[in-house]
Amino acid sequence: MLYIPGNNPAMLQQGGVYGADSLLLDLEDAVALNQKDAARILLRNLMQSIDFYDAEVCVRINHLSTPFGLADLEAIVPLQPHAIRYPKTESAEELMALIQIIERIEDEHNLPHDQMEVHAMIETALGVQNVFSIAGCSPRVGALTIGGQDLTADMNIVYTPDGAGIDFARKRIVMAAKAWKIDVIDTVFPDINDEEGLIKETEYAKKIGFTGKAVINPRQIDVIHEVYTPTDEEIRKAYKIVKEFLVNREAGIGVFAIDGKMIDAPVVARAQYILDLANVTVEI
Repeated sequence: MLYIPGNNPAMLQQGGVYGADSLLLDLEDAVALNQKDAARILLRNLMQSIDFYDAEVCVRINHLSTPFGLADLEAIVPLQPHAIRYPKTESAEELMALIQIIERIEDEHNLPHDQMEVHAMIETALGVQNVFSIAGCSPRVGALTIGGQDLTADMNIVYTPDGAGIDFARKRIVMAAKAWKIDVIDTVFPDINDEEGLIKETEYAKKIGFTGKAVINPRQIDVIHEVYTPTDEEIRKAYKIVKEFLVNREAGIGVFAIDGKMIDAPVVARAQYILDLANVTVEI
């Protein structure tokens, strides 16, 4: 998920060609206070004319406690991007209030309530503590994401390359997302010149269950794709597992062995997930 400032027309127009799976068009932190209204108008107009190709399009609005949040919704909801990203979400009640406003705007424009998702951004200690109820408060919640920089500030700690200070939060947010079967996106890696550090952090995010990672520079996209894309060996093993499963299922066998290792439903599910990522279909 590539962050693009909502007041940067050059990046907005090129957003679809960078190769990111998702674009986060930002009206919040990336835009100075005296540019909020101009950025909203610019983004509203450009979104109606730009081809973002196959990239998912999300818009991060300002918090409703600011003078800009409601105006952001009034301008962006009628355009029905894939998702609205809500910053500093701290409770299920807060998110439901946001969704009620979204659906009121949709009703005014004769739009359905089941097309646009809401992504909750967890950036405070209170949000971390309430993340399970936040994730499950509405079917419209399609993803959780962690804001590492704001969270460390809220905790009065310094962000370190090893991410130690937010490790508990990362895992708690992942667990909540997995429990409700929604996506979960890791925070940005702030040093665009430290490719080794980006690889290490992305590998860790993948290991603990994040389904994707946010980036602040197009140069980081290929690195993250490389980490998340299954290797040829992983694909071969997964293909073999799923194919053997399908053959054995036809024969009424649920548990079997490959190379001396037991294969059961959880192993097959993991193998199928790898094949889905690689867009590989198994036929027998």
